[in-house]
Amino acid sequence: MRENEILVREQLSEVVVKFVIYKPLVAASARAGQFVILRGSEKGERVPVTLVDWDAQKGTITVIIQSIGKSTFMFNSLKQGDCFLNVLGPLGVPVETKNYGTVAVIGGGVGIAEVYPIAKALKTAGNKVVAILGARTKELLILEDEMKAVCDITLPCTDDGSHGQKGMVTDVLKTAVQGGEKIQAGFVIGPIPMMKFTSLLMAELGVEPYASMNPIMLDGTGMCGCCRVTVDGKVRFACVEGPMFPARGIDFDELIRRTGEYKGEEKRAVEEYEKDHQCKIGLH
Repeated sequence: MRENEILVREQLSEVVVKFVIYKPLVAASARAGQFVILRGSEKGERVPVTLVDWDAQKGTITVIIQSIGKSTFMFNSLKQGDCFLNVLGPLGVPVETKNYGTVAVIGGGVGIAEVYPIAKALKTAGNKVVAILGARTKELLILEDEMKAVCDITLPCTDDGSHGQKGMVTDVLKTAVQGGEKIQAGFVIGPIPMMKFTSLLMAELGVEPYASMNPIMLDGTGMCGCCRVTVDGKVRFACVEGPMFPARGIDFDELIRRTGEYKGEEKRAVEEYEKDHQCKIGLH
């Protein structure tokens, strides 16, 4: 096996792919809540991706990538046996997985993959773990069986009602608490608006909220300052102080503005990539 080699490639949905990568040094020290930075080529973008799982004995790490921008489309075109050029990590501060009592882990879309290792670690720490998994449709709801295996209660929901409860993760959380679940802390990962409103609801319900920040990131070591977020009125750097922060003081609106700064460029890059890779059959 070669360093950074893709040992397993599994298509989880039309736009989501799971990779098992040979990276012994990262696998030996990874902890829940940390991430790696991937690069596919010399001129490629540095892309932060959460560590979903790892096996120190086998020397492997698992990541799950959703095709959103040009770089993630390129990553997801890789096959078993291909290699990433760089896999840097583990980076970030591990989540504090103490015994809170009863905890909620809430994932939206590909955020389900990112709360999975946190759920495992919280269960190992002695917590009762309630998982709330949200997606637009049944086809986009991933890792439900894996979450059931490590959580006490797993509650799926979809926007269109095609699987689980119809509605948002906030609806499911409110129902669970009103039904008698005494949740002390909640960890949420997903789209920024979803994290914002879920965190607000948790605080309203008396649940201590934590959210994982996904700002623009470049070097992953705190040098460039791109990943800055405002928490309790202070500038924090998600790559070296996060990515998980107490959510009560997070300025989510600022984060939404900052992550939207390059939407136009990202859209054009994807359109050019798709144009360059369209089928040429019949054109020769």
